[in-house]
Amino acid sequence: MIKIANAPCSWGVLEFDLEGETAGYLQVLDEITATGYAGTELGDWGFMPTDPMTLRKDLSDHHLELVGAFISVALAHPESFTKGEDNALKVSNLMYNAGYNNAFIVLADDNEKVEERTKNAGRITPALGLSDKQWSVFATGAEKMAEKVLEEYGYKTVFHHHCGGYIETPDEIEKLMDYTDPELIGLCLDTGHYRFGGGDPTKALEKYADRIWHIHFKDYNAGTGEASVKNKWNYFESVKQGVFCELGKGDVDFKAITDALRDRNYNGWIVVEQDVLPGMGNPRHYAKANRIYLKTLGL
Repeated sequence: MIKIANAPCSWGVLEFDLEGETAGYLQVLDEITATGYAGTELGDWGFMPTDPMTLRKDLSDHHLELVGAFISVALAHPESFTKGEDNALKVSNLMYNAGYNNAFIVLADDNEKVEERTKNAGRITPALGLSDKQWSVFATGAEKMAEKVLEEYGYKTVFHHHCGGYIETPDEIEKLMDYTDPELIGLCLDTGHYRFGGGDPTKALEKYADRIWHIHFKDYNAGTGEASVKNKWNYFESVKQGVFCELGKGDVDFKAITDALRDRNYNGWIVVEQDVLPGMGNPRHYAKANRIYLKTLGL
């Protein structure tokens, strides 16, 4: 059975150091529940309680499951590995002791930290990519973290491609999948980021059927994407201008994706994400509209 979650990033709770205020975690949990979702991801460390019993109680009080936690690591730089692994183990320890044994570690690059990648999100060229040596370092680091988390806590790791990071385009995603052990690293397919990065998520779902263990539903406004290219907006300006719109209002074919998930008997979580900047828009309205849209697909 496919289950539907939302995530704190839909309320502007992002891993970036940005101006603007976001709602507190209890308000976010209230609104996730009120708008019809059954689960959530953790959000940045410290956004939700870091005491496992408190976390468990707060989520249980809201009738929500914890389905995963996002970890960003500058995997192209070996000096970041120790801190990244420590963070992954810290988060895993919290989820494990709170009793959420079926969650995922959602691993990503330390996105938006490389100026040229951030500035050119949605229009990346090979010249802005990793060198062969960096590819090897990146993949090895991801595998080592995934192996450590699996050994100590039993959690599987999925990699989240992301615009503004080193794994953005379909070619980069394919290369990472080729470089990594399919027993250790799955793919978190984010439909909006895949589309913004220049690909068709329905084709990605077919191509990586065995590697997609977790999925984020995010829509993409093609008109805003075209304006981003024309005006040379950076990643944050594109988000501010609404490149990730309400589900069903962009050009991601969620019906085809949902049908494909059913055909392969996918029984995991779909996490709705409509990334907004802190203080931007009306997250509760978006969450409700997105849940209503998913019901038209039988979800």
